[in-house]
Amino acid sequence: MASDKIRIKDVAELAGVSVGTVDRVLHGRPNVSEASRKKVEKALSEMNYTPNMYASALAHNKTYHFVCIIPKHESEAYWEEIEEGAMKACEHRRDFNVNVKMMYYRRFRPETFDEVTSECLKLNPDGVIIVPSKLDVTRKFTDKLHATGIPFVMLDSYMPDLRPLAFYGQDSFCSGYFAARMLMLLAKDEKEIMMMKQMKNGLIASKQQENRETGFRHYMHDHFPDIVISEVNLPLDAGRDSYAEILEDFFAAHPDVHHCVTFCSKAHIVGEFLLKSNRRNVQIMGYDMVEKNALCLRQGAISFLIAQHGYMQGYSCVETLFEAIVLKKEVNPVNYMPIEILTKENVDFYRRTQL
Repeated sequence: MASDKIRIKDVAELAGVSVGTVDRVLHGRPNVSEASRKKVEKALSEMNYTPNMYASALAHNKTYHFVCIIPKHESEAYWEEIEEGAMKACEHRRDFNVNVKMMYYRRFRPETFDEVTSECLKLNPDGVIIVPSKLDVTRKFTDKLHATGIPFVMLDSYMPDLRPLAFYGQDSFCSGYFAARMLMLLAKDEKEIMMMKQMKNGLIASKQQENRETGFRHYMHDHFPDIVISEVNLPLDAGRDSYAEILEDFFAAHPDVHHCVTFCSKAHIVGEFLLKSNRRNVQIMGYDMVEKNALCLRQGAISFLIAQHGYMQGYSCVETLFEAIVLKKEVNPVNYMPIEILTKENVDFYRRTQL
């Protein structure tokens, strides 16, 4: 008999137990003796029974609440893509009453991460998506999630010691290494390049950006050890006028710099400055397909953008929680996103999603 034709009643008769007992075993509910559970599992195995978890989940008509915890951000930021992807996944699974609540913390204020995660725990969600703060700060939260049996997916920075259900993001070291290799196709004859950072109190925003820089510097050390890498900090709490002044001073002092790299999504800050100051002899390698970056790419101020598919990451995180929690499926624990390079010639053909 085909597994989709087998009734719970048939399993119950073969196992010598009630229909209710079979139903409780199939759905992992309590109040089943070990002897009865073994009888049901033996009958299921003999009948080659595979439950239709999709239909079962629909029949239960339960609402599933997920929480997505990400950094507070401006419009036209990488994190907007994450949000839009997550909401699209909810729309795709609307028959299952899946919803996601977005919660925000401030990158350089760990106490806000504690505040937000405390509020998250009060909601008792079915699953959580986390862009982590510092390891020790994040661990306090994830330990509580493990203790309460709430599965979580990590975004942006991979911290395997925290034992997430899954991770979505780029291999940051490889991404930085790749960025250096691509940049040096253009800058191999240069003596100096500029590395733009956005920092606060001497810290950059994420472990991911640190790892990208590490990969970049590894490539440069191995292949172009004599090229000077000059750092420029555009403080996160400064404004456009301040940025313009810092950049004007830098390029006045370094007239032979023709290439810039940055590992955050704000390459457009330098790009817009170059366009306004009519410095057409400086090219930028940046990250993330946000519209302001794309505009600078089309106008020639940015030479390359590395895309990391934020929309797909947001979508996939929700879908992974759905598959694990609702459909009871096994999911891939580590999911590295493709490292794709965009230029003005192909940016208009870039698709933020293939779903």
